[in-house]
Amino acid sequence: MTNPNARILIADDQADVLEALRLLLKPEGFTVEAVRAPAAALKAAESRDFDLALIDLNYARDTTSGTEGLDLLAKLQAADATLPVVVMTAWASVEIAVEAMRRGAKDFVTKPWDNPRLLAIVRNQLELARAVRAYRRLAEENQILRGGKSGPKLIAESAAMRPVLDIIARVGPSDANVLITGENGTGKGLVAQALHAISARADQPFISVNMGGLPEGVFESELFGHVRGAFTDAKADRAGRFELADGGTLFLDEIGNIPHSQQAKLLRTLETGEFERVGSSKTHRANVRLVSATNADIAAEVTGGRFRQDLLFRLNTIQLHLPPLRERREDIDLLAQHFLRQHAERYRKAVTGFDPGAVETLKSYPWPGNVRELDHSIERGVLMCAGRVIRDTDLGLKAGAASPSLEDMSLEEVEAFFIKKVLARSDGNARAAAEALGLSRSAFYRRLEKYGL
Repeated sequence: MTNPNARILIADDQADVLEALRLLLKPEGFTVEAVRAPAAALKAAESRDFDLALIDLNYARDTTSGTEGLDLLAKLQAADATLPVVVMTAWASVEIAVEAMRRGAKDFVTKPWDNPRLLAIVRNQLELARAVRAYRRLAEENQILRGGKSGPKLIAESAAMRPVLDIIARVGPSDANVLITGENGTGKGLVAQALHAISARADQPFISVNMGGLPEGVFESELFGHVRGAFTDAKADRAGRFELADGGTLFLDEIGNIPHSQQAKLLRTLETGEFERVGSSKTHRANVRLVSATNADIAAEVTGGRFRQDLLFRLNTIQLHLPPLRERREDIDLLAQHFLRQHAERYRKAVTGFDPGAVETLKSYPWPGNVRELDHSIERGVLMCAGRVIRDTDLGLKAGAASPSLEDMSLEEVEAFFIKKVLARSDGNARAAAEALGLSRSAFYRRLEKYGL
């Protein structure tokens, strides 16, 4: 429910506009502070808390380009990233409002405005902002955003990720089915965990299954379970993923890989909550919240007859798209620092940062493998680092390269990399590391000496 005592900041250089907005908003219970210049609006936002800003884009000194209004939008966002900003403009300048939306404004109103529409926009944005702030507060309490042990590590502060956080905040607490789309490595699994973590089911099971890794013959058994004797290797009764997730959340990754012949069975369970174990006629029920994910163009799969349209309708009550890392570059530094701390602790290495060359590579690299590739690159950097600071060469990346991997390393670099990795996982025990690598102790020590380890 919208807070009736919400504080709204209004910026417009026309006194009659300010008065009209006061008369409209104050009877709704809102506290209104009105100013006539961008500088005054910024000063107010920096010194007092507001729940929403309603700003004009064109001022007396700039009646056509909207430069002052767009500049004020950027400064308000810098002052408070959670403050929703709604912009106002004349019909002749709608293209400027569109540009403001591209830069982060939540909505726009054209002058002269329609009172019911303006009030609806204000209420919607206040409610959304309240949900986002509640999510972030809950996320901090549950250590979701900053990598605590009790929740997923969802680090996202870029403009491209704001819609993702907005949707999580709005639908997370519900039982709505969510379909997460995006390229491989964008963090679809972490988003699924975040949705579960802020739901009423948070203390119930979160069960994940990779549909791309299931052969067609075991699909029913994995999802619905089986009874002893149902097939050759069924030596005991076994619960399926729906039963295991009862009361909680079931995450079906790579949902586009479900065989077409099995899609009707999944649809029936989603519609009724009922299923039978393989080899049994006894009907079971499970109450699950379904979150699914895919990197495929699922609409094209439907058009091509490979995915049932009615099943898609069941899956995507809410559809949430994750942008690739190349479209959220503002997050790269935060993510890199997070992975650095994580892997330095894991491998017990006193690595504290990146040298300028490594920083430049992290910023310029296209990241075709997205966040997962960044994570692996930082892990490699920690392992290969000879001092306290990761160098460009430690990362094994080439700025502008298409797909870095072990193929970009020399044979000696690969060998040194794996020796370091195994030695770290063996807690520095050379004997255990040698055994894990299938080397004699003398051969292992020769390699340590060769690579200066």
